Amino acid sequence: MKRVLSIFGTRPEAIKLAPVVLEVRKHPDRFEDLVCVTAQHREMLDQVLDWFEIVPQYDLNLMQPNQSLAEFAGRALLAIGSLLEDVKPDVVLVQGDTSTAMIAALAAFYRRCPVGHVEAGLRTRDRYNPFPEEINRRIVSTLATFHFAPTPQAAEALRAEQVPEENIFITGNTVVDALLMTVSRPVLMDLGFSLEAKRLILVTAHRRESFGAPFESLCSALRDIADRNADVEIVYPVHLNPNVREPVMRVLAGHPRIHLLEPLRYEQFSHLMARAYLILTDSGGIQEEAPVLGKPTLVMRETTERPEAVAAGTARLVGTDRARIVAEAERLLHDEKAYRAMAQAGSPFGDGHTAERIADILSKRL
Repeated sequence: MKRVLSIFGTRPEAIKLAPVVLEVRKHPDRFEDLVCVTAQHREMLDQVLDWFEIVPQYDLNLMQPNQSLAEFAGRALLAIGSLLEDVKPDVVLVQGDTSTAMIAALAAFYRRCPVGHVEAGLRTRDRYNPFPEEINRRIVSTLATFHFAPTPQAAEALRAEQVPEENIFITGNTVVDALLMTVSRPVLMDLGFSLEAKRLILVTAHRRESFGAPFESLCSALRDIADRNADVEIVYPVHLNPNVREPVMRVLAGHPRIHLLEPLRYEQFSHLMARAYLILTDSGGIQEEAPVLGKPTLVMRETTERPEAVAAGTARLVGTDRARIVAEAERLLHDEKAYRAMAQAGSPFGDGHTAERIADILSKRL
């Protein structure tokens, strides 16, 4: 029996590792399932754990108010290193591109423990965009033994960096597993307003590289879209970061058809996404989820590490320019042919069986 330790700290990591944790748990004859959280995102992380009924054996609780990346990284390296010394896992699983993933991979490397990287091979080739995620995931790729690439394009990026072919596995993306599991279950959700007679535009925006003038621009674009389209309701669960909340509240609060919500639970957001007509986002994960649900997506970023969605036609990069965001949104609101082309393009990110593939690979390779 092999000891599998999954380490994560943020809500996106929890969502994408939950299917793997649950799949590993199904095979107690092959694996001992262990979970450690750093609580890089405390409240939002706990909500996901509750939804997927995952109780971590180890909670490092490292989150501190206004912590810098360096402060968190230093404390996380010491805490995870100490944990690995005690637990002695056969493999450490990390996901994506967070500081938790990077530090956990480094701590495991220091102990000569194999690292499995879920969602390996995503690249923008711009080290500061997204920041610090682009460098985090490149470092994890340098340290990892097992690279679970979601798409052939991600696998090709790893080959270009001289990752051995025998360590690259094209598995699909676990976010599809998590999303299909979630939308198949009923969810009680009272938003306090009705969306039945309107077309819903769902918005998420929080990237730190957009703080300042770019964020002001995208907020103004959202208000323009609502002003110009009386049959549209915009729903925006607002990130807790003050750099996000201040411009959002100043520019958008008070509009009768713009609803600014506190962050939603994962299952609530997933069902709201399924209800949406159109999605505007700067999130990476939503670029993967929206195609599964057939939702056209405008990506309010200058680059994306998920070019597969753009190539497939399900997503379009629009940046943060006010006029461009408005123009692209109105094209999809008023051109039915353009809308259908994006909605019916299909998902390039998997079939909902990624976690099974990862567990099978670990069983054979460990």
